[in-house]
Amino acid sequence: MPAGGRPTVRSRRLGSALRAYRQAAKVDQPQAAEVIASSQARISRIETGHATPRVIEVRLLLDAYGIADQDVRDKLEDLAKHSKNRGWWLEHAEHLRPDYLDHIALEDDATYIREWSPVLVPGLLQTPAYAEAVISATPHYIAPDRIAHLVKVRAGRQAKIEEGGATYAVIIWEAVIRHPAVSPDLHREQLSRILEVGERKNVTVQVLPFSAGAVAGLTDPFSSFSFESEPIVEAVTLENLRGTSVLEAPEDLAAYAHAHDHLRSAALAPDASALLIRSALRRSKEDAS
Repeated sequence: MPAGGRPTVRSRRLGSALRAYRQAAKVDQPQAAEVIASSQARISRIETGHATPRVIEVRLLLDAYGIADQDVRDKLEDLAKHSKNRGWWLEHAEHLRPDYLDHIALEDDATYIREWSPVLVPGLLQTPAYAEAVISATPHYIAPDRIAHLVKVRAGRQAKIEEGGATYAVIIWEAVIRHPAVSPDLHREQLSRILEVGERKNVTVQVLPFSAGAVAGLTDPFSSFSFESEPIVEAVTLENLRGTSVLEAPEDLAAYAHAHDHLRSAALAPDASALLIRSALRRSKEDAS
């Protein structure tokens, strides 16, 4: 069973893919069970992510489903090998919600991460001071020691981007840049950090200007993830007051891929976005002097 007694995003991705290939091959669950000399119940648990198949079982099932593409086979075998692995974030698990753990696991696996942030600077760009300030502002009480863990986790998440482990494209609404959600000093530090990270080859920062009008109200904040060499959206997370929701249905993925493309088209180009951020930073420094 996946770690913690609940499906992990990796076990769910593996199970979902195996189910799709089985159905495409017109193989029913009892027939699939015969392939690995097991029960229909185990096939069901594998396909829902509640059980992790061994690599040999994945190979046998893919053979039965007629999947010869080696890239596909390698991907699913890798998921089977690593679905139970303990990620760095699990040392903080007692301080994190299960849905947030899922979000971090998606980030850790992703080759492409795309975000839309109309309210706050996204976590992958936050300075420690900014992170502490916005976490402390939540309407729910969070103990100081837990705040420290949450700040440390955000810093850990950023390592993926800093090390070039994923291509990161973020769109930020101009209001986030122009109207500080934290103290002016912290806001200036945060703007400088955005400019610094935006210079990385694997990072694209765009600002959606006020002039884009109603486009900013298109959708709430979201992150999308791809796990292949091509940026095909394979998972989406939505943040809300109650936590993080993971979307994996094809129609949902298509909708959010379209939404990001629409936002990106309406946003300023990266160079123009950097100029706007520098202008806001300069204005803030002038106001402080």
